[in-house]
Amino acid sequence: MEGKNTIHQTPYSNTGFFSAKTMELLQAKMKRKSFKKDAYLFLEHDESHELFYVLDGGVKITKTTEDGKELVLYTLHKGDLFGELGLDGETKHRFQSKTTADSVIGVIPTSDMEQIIIHNGEAALELIKWMGRMNQFIHSKLRDLMLYGKNGALSSTLIRLSHSYGKIVPEGILINKKLKNNELAEMIGTSRETINRMLNGLKKIHVIDYCGTGEIIILDMEYLKLQCHCEGCPIDICRI
Repeated sequence: MEGKNTIHQTPYSNTGFFSAKTMELLQAKMKRKSFKKDAYLFLEHDESHELFYVLDGGVKITKTTEDGKELVLYTLHKGDLFGELGLDGETKHRFQSKTTADSVIGVIPTSDMEQIIIHNGEAALELIKWMGRMNQFIHSKLRDLMLYGKNGALSSTLIRLSHSYGKIVPEGILINKKLKNNELAEMIGTSRETINRMLNGLKKIHVIDYCGTGEIIILDMEYLKLQCHCEGCPIDICRI
C-alpha cells in the first residue's frame, strides 16, 4: 500500500516522463518534511537551495500582484517536482509556495541535484526537460493573463480544470471538483464579484452549467478555446 512517503508518479505529474532510475536517485536524496495547511515553503526572492517533491497533500505556486492580490500560477499534487534549479550560481525564487492541505514534501538540496546531473546523463537530460516544461507552463499561464484579458484567462482556467479534474458526462465535461468563486478569482487575479458576473455570463449563453451539487459542467469547449486562443498545448502543460 502506498504511504505518504512513497514516490508517486502519474501520466500527468510533471515527473511522469522520469525514468525509474532517476526517481530512485531523487528519492535517495530526499529528506521528508511535514507541513500543515497554509504553510509557506518559500517566499518570492528567497534564495533557492532546494527542490521540492510532493509526496502527499498539495501546494500552490503564487505571485502577489501590484495591487496586493494573490495570483495562483499553478497547483501541484502527488508526483510533482518544483522549485528553482539554478546551475549558474546563486538563484532566487521567482514566486512563493503555500500548502493547500496538510502535506508531506520531499526536500532535495540543489547541491545533491547538481551531483545527480554531473554523474547521470539520463537524469540530467530529464531534469533539463523538466525545467523547460516548467518554464513553458508558467509562460502559457502568463500569456493567457496578459494577452487575452479576464475572459481569456477564465476560459483557459476552465479548460485547464477540465484536463485536471474533467469527467465526460452526457451534457459535456464535468469539472469533478467543487471550487469556490474566490478560488477561481485567485487563479486569474481578479475579485470574487467579477468571477460571479463572468460565470453567470457564460451560463446565460450556454457555455457552462452547474450540476445539482454545484460543480461546473462545460457545455461548449470550442467557445472557451476561441476565447483564450487555445494553442493545443499538451495536457501536462495545460493543467491547473
